Amino acid sequence: MSTTTPVFAPDDVAFDGKLRLEELVNRDALTELCTSFHALFGIPIRIYSAEGPLLSGVYVEQEVCAYVNTLLKGRAACATTVSAAKGMDPGPSGDSTLPCFTGAAYRIIGIEYEGRRIGRLVIGPFLPANVIDAPESLLKVDPGIDATQARSLLQKMPRAKAETVTRIASHLRAALDLILFSGHRALLTSHMHLASVKESYRELEDKNKKLQDAYDRLKELDRLKSNFLATVSHELRTPLTSIIGYSEMLAEGIAGPLVGEQNEFVQTIHEKGEQLLSLIMGLLDLGKLESGTMSVRARPTDLKKILDAVESTLAPAAQKKSVQLRVEVAADVPEIRADAERLRQVFLNLVENAVKFTPKGGKVSIHARMLPSEDGDGDEAGFALLAPARAPVEVRVSDTGIGIPARERARVFDPFYQVDSSSTREYGGTGLGLSIVKRLVDAHGGTISIEDNEPRGTVFVVVLPLGSSAGASVAPPSGAR
Repeated sequence: MSTTTPVFAPDDVAFDGKLRLEELVNRDALTELCTSFHALFGIPIRIYSAEGPLLSGVYVEQEVCAYVNTLLKGRAACATTVSAAKGMDPGPSGDSTLPCFTGAAYRIIGIEYEGRRIGRLVIGPFLPANVIDAPESLLKVDPGIDATQARSLLQKMPRAKAETVTRIASHLRAALDLILFSGHRALLTSHMHLASVKESYRELEDKNKKLQDAYDRLKELDRLKSNFLATVSHELRTPLTSIIGYSEMLAEGIAGPLVGEQNEFVQTIHEKGEQLLSLIMGLLDLGKLESGTMSVRARPTDLKKILDAVESTLAPAAQKKSVQLRVEVAADVPEIRADAERLRQVFLNLVENAVKFTPKGGKVSIHARMLPSEDGDGDEAGFALLAPARAPVEVRVSDTGIGIPARERARVFDPFYQVDSSSTREYGGTGLGLSIVKRLVDAHGGTISIEDNEPRGTVFVVVLPLGSSAGASVAPPSGAR
């Protein structure tokens, strides 16, 4: 989180001097305050904001006012007086009195906070203590007025000395100050919190933008890398094919017999050329996988033939290391729809790795079987559409080699990743094999996982469905272009 001081908008009501009473106080609290003072003194109290709207108040119409409002001219006079009281400015002193034609009075008190006038208190009407009889303005307000009744009702209006009203106003302002202070503090806290959230959001947007820029840059670099690998691999394969071909011809004696170490050197050239070609083909396959141009052509395929071919291909390497290589295919394993060449590539890579990482005297086993169906055996009578799906085939490639630490198993399928990536590692390779294997298995609609092989070694478990979509393309990894 940044330590930058929050920046508030120029029109922020909490900081530009435009404090508004209605934003600082709760109207229910104002009503409670007015109700308590009215209960004590019986004098109507109303609170207005500086802009004019009534925020709260307690007003009980006095009997004399109710009577005057029954008279046509009296009603007009009352409306004029009330309107004047509502809109009256208390002046610089913040305290003004508005006399009423009835002899009553209104007291208008300014509500100020931090040197700013933010509202008005209107106290009244009340009858000043020095008013003994009804004034002429009341008795002549309307020709139809009953003077006796008007005098009688006027005497029922709450009386108050000027000093009493001043004390009431003082108490009200003191109570309001407490409410305003509390409200202002809450408002400031709210605005500061909002500003902090805005600042955090701005920082998050900045970080997201930087991450997006970095992501776009990495995607571009990844694309360039893929293009580079594909180009270099293709250009290397052409001369390398010639090297391998000529070394084979030399080994066969086409250019004349080889003697002594000459034959050994030519065999080494051929062997290393084949090894290099294998690495280049891996890079080419990776380029096709990342571009999504490698396709899987599914046809009826005999899995046993594929595994037997893998065994015969790697048997010499296993014998050379004194590693026992064994293939077992359960009798009930049927043909599956798959790309035979791609499956051969998958299992050749897995078994070759198993042999490479298994020490002398170890064992490598390939076992294929049908997994039990979760939906039953499918022999029940019924419609074909309602028959349960056939169980998939599981192929387990296990070894007694050095094994893969549990913390590394999630990463071994990443391109170029190797458990031992040091410059002094014992085993060679580019780290592409398992990445290619996983994507080819995924393209067949299958899964590949790693299990422990106690007391040591590793088990790769490949699960393949019996059917696969013909001609499906291998999807590029997420984020690849």
